[in-house]
Amino acid sequence: MDPRPASALRARFPGAFRGLALAAAVVALAGCASSAASARPGVISAIGTENEYANVLGQIGGRYVHVSSILDNPNSDPHTFEASARVAQEVSAAQIIVQNGVGYDSFMNRIESAAPNSARKVITVQHVLGLPSSTPNPHLWYRPAAMPAVARAIAAGLAKLQPAHAAYFQANLRAFDRSLAPWLTAIAEFKAKYPHAAVATTEPVADYLLQAMGADNLTPFRFQAAIMNGVDPSPQDIALVKGFFTEHKVRAFVYNQQVTDALTVSMRQAAVQAGVTVVGVYETMPAGYRYQSWMLAEVRAIQRAVASKISTEKL
Repeated sequence: MDPRPASALRARFPGAFRGLALAAAVVALAGCASSAASARPGVISAIGTENEYANVLGQIGGRYVHVSSILDNPNSDPHTFEASARVAQEVSAAQIIVQNGVGYDSFMNRIESAAPNSARKVITVQHVLGLPSSTPNPHLWYRPAAMPAVARAIAAGLAKLQPAHAAYFQANLRAFDRSLAPWLTAIAEFKAKYPHAAVATTEPVADYLLQAMGADNLTPFRFQAAIMNGVDPSPQDIALVKGFFTEHKVRAFVYNQQVTDALTVSMRQAAVQAGVTVVGVYETMPAGYRYQSWMLAEVRAIQRAVASKISTEKL
């Protein structure tokens, strides 16, 4: 059970509370659900609730999967997603699903429960990583160790659905692991060259990545959590974070480009006015990227900000 107040969760995760309203729609659609995968014999119907997970599903499954994603718009707030009849239909037809967990996409649990399928494989990243539901930062895909573990779970899940192609899935898994090397190398190089680089943030979107890079995030987590949950931070915390800019205590401001409001826009403006470089990060993978290239682009943007005072507000 998520320890955050229900009111806060409804503010930022209303889709989790609206999923139950679709139960009847799921049941009604289960008998008539169709997808591109159903027209292609031997192809597994797969869903990555977030498009970064869908991307990795596609990389591991290759020609034997038809993948769709539900949260795939980098110009919208994934926390305020409202599940629809289309989503219910896709979920009811899916043979394998990868979802985040820790309260980020709880609407999926309700839809899956409304259309039970003992043969459907559901991979919840929270459980793959062995994390409690009280984990305060749900942006698990920014953890360098997360996606390799998820990819292994995907390969195993696909192999159970299609044992004859297990070797193919394992080969794709090995290729995926190798392809992460430039990103992991960039993280290690930054950590060695810019130890304890001070940054500020709006939300804990990229906190796991910043931690891996050895950066020091001076923004109190209570401030980040307030922004994430749609709650106003205290005036004292707002003044504290803005002081990081005017007093030149941070080398970069890591800004959630995807989810903004009047306060976060004012924080970005304060950073720019103080000459602090701004790095935009995303919860949903932007178009034109694979998971690996997206994560590498974020690291390089942070490095440009710290090393050369170059802002990258949008990828």
